[in-house]
Amino acid sequence: MFEWDKINIAHIARHGVTPEEAEDVLLHDPSEAVLQIHNGGERYFQYGITREYRCLVVVTIWRSASMTRVVTAYTAPRALRRMYLEERGL
Repeated sequence: MFEWDKINIAHIARHGVTPEEAEDVLLHDPSEAVLQIHNGGERYFQYGITREYRCLVVVTIWRSASMTRVVTAYTAPRALRRMYLEERGL
């Protein structure tokens, strides 16, 4: 389901995020995906919370219908955290 290698694991680690946290966000009620075209390719931005209630932004590319690659993940800005929590009634 998720494509991980040492490159994307190291990249999100620089932002203090683990692969498990990024997957948590994507698997547990993230925001709707926002599409952005970057260097001719499609990237999808989503945000949500981990099981430990850490709000993250996760950027992915879709390799196929069943394979997603996390490009980056980082702590969501305060305004985005607030918006997510209000949307979910938390």
